[in-house]
Amino acid sequence: MSRVPEFATVDPFDGMTAASPAVLQDLVGGRWVDGGGEYTEHPDPMTGAAFIREPGNHDHAAFIAGLRSCPKSGLHNPLKNPDRYVYLGEVCARAAALLAEPDVQDYFTKLTQRVMPKSWNQCLGEVTVTRVFLENLAGDGVRFLARGFSNPGNHNGQESRGYRWPYGPVVIIAPFNFPLEIPALQLIGALAMGNRPLVKPETKVSVVLEQFVRLLVHAGLDPNDLDVIHCSGAEMGRLVDAARDDIRLIQFTGSSGVAEHLSGVMNGAVRIEDAGFDWKVIGPDFDPGLLDYVAWQCDEDAYNASGQKCSAQSIVLAHDSWLDALLPKLGELASRRSLDDLSLGPVLTWTNERMQAHVDAVKAIPGAELLFGGKPLQGHTIPACYGAMEATAIRVPIDAVVGEHFGLVTTELFGPFQVIVSWRDDELPKVLDILERMSHHLTAAVVSRDVDFQSAVLGATVNGTTYCGIRARTTGAPQNHWFGPGGDPRGAGIGTAEAIHVTWSHHREVIMDQGPIPDGWEIPPVSRDG
Repeated sequence: MSRVPEFATVDPFDGMTAASPAVLQDLVGGRWVDGGGEYTEHPDPMTGAAFIREPGNHDHAAFIAGLRSCPKSGLHNPLKNPDRYVYLGEVCARAAALLAEPDVQDYFTKLTQRVMPKSWNQCLGEVTVTRVFLENLAGDGVRFLARGFSNPGNHNGQESRGYRWPYGPVVIIAPFNFPLEIPALQLIGALAMGNRPLVKPETKVSVVLEQFVRLLVHAGLDPNDLDVIHCSGAEMGRLVDAARDDIRLIQFTGSSGVAEHLSGVMNGAVRIEDAGFDWKVIGPDFDPGLLDYVAWQCDEDAYNASGQKCSAQSIVLAHDSWLDALLPKLGELASRRSLDDLSLGPVLTWTNERMQAHVDAVKAIPGAELLFGGKPLQGHTIPACYGAMEATAIRVPIDAVVGEHFGLVTTELFGPFQVIVSWRDDELPKVLDILERMSHHLTAAVVSRDVDFQSAVLGATVNGTTYCGIRARTTGAPQNHWFGPGGDPRGAGIGTAEAIHVTWSHHREVIMDQGPIPDGWEIPPVSRDG
């Protein structure tokens, strides 16, 4: 019996090899199209063998036509084509049921692991989050997303009505690190609010999103409701430039540099979730009975997916009461990670040379101390275009962070790396100053049971998602909470109805003023000054 579902066109179990590579297709104009004989090959991140062929020939005019086919009022809105809310709710229900099937669940878990090597449980977590998200929107869930409000007017027959209104033709540019979860949640949110998206997944992992879209079509989604393009960032830039007058909104997840570039090209019509340098503050209420849990959560936050999460813990600011016990425990936990179980894996956007240069620069800060790691992994077949680094931590004096080395210390290394900083009771103002000066505010954690301490840190910070309490973490699946940056009006979110509203719709208000006309009403006289 085949382990490949009937809607799928790629076999991650016995295929995706040099002899039998995965061949990607674009979705445009309701049809799956190939590359016309031109392809770009991508290497297997574990072996270096070519295992994916990306179309190398794209008809930009067809994608621009798809954008132009959708009006500013969207494919649906609360006053147009309301049957589509019901239709999309049914699609979500059927798609969720498919993802709940063991064979389909295993298929997407394995496919995700092939292109973004990390532990099976982490890949399975992506499938679970996606399934639950679909379940939440199943049935009437989509319709309730569009719920508005009304306010009474000044007289009978007058009422103001607030609506959630789509943008219409939109673009999604998705990242590599969560090949299923992030683009799936972005895509479903965009569709639910009435937009018609053009989706560009990261090419290294785009096979996962393509297969998910095939699942959605199998579940009843009209393939004319979206387009999917597999292409490089440079080519997508050219397409965006050509279609900028036809694109009403871009949601971009990725580097800050590209985010700023797109913001300029689109005159601000961009929602972004860019790089994050995510912090954890551990408070002064040390409890040896909680040491193991706090240390384990720090290890998970910093090194799962080899640190390739925008929500990964990049810096820990720990009260010095924790240090003597915490640091050895962190080293012990990090030593358990290896390629064998993919608790460490390839780093897809930073080479070893680039990571080593950053590690060496931080190590060179006066007073800095390498706690563990700091070297490339050995004995593997990961190609040189990717990185493979030991789980690494460097302790840096707080005065060095506050001082001239702030920029270096708070530069995000998108890999298995974190900075440890200790602070005394009288240095809390320095901690808050560090947090204030950071430029990206995605996730954070305040690890403490001290309510006054919690309030002092929370009240002085702006992160979009901040976990608080002794079990606080920096990273987690966005199911019951907003996930996105704070402090930037362009910030996009996923996970909740509020995230979908902020990202994929805007407020529209209609004032209904239908009478009655007052009895005896007459045209008023001309008003004259004096």
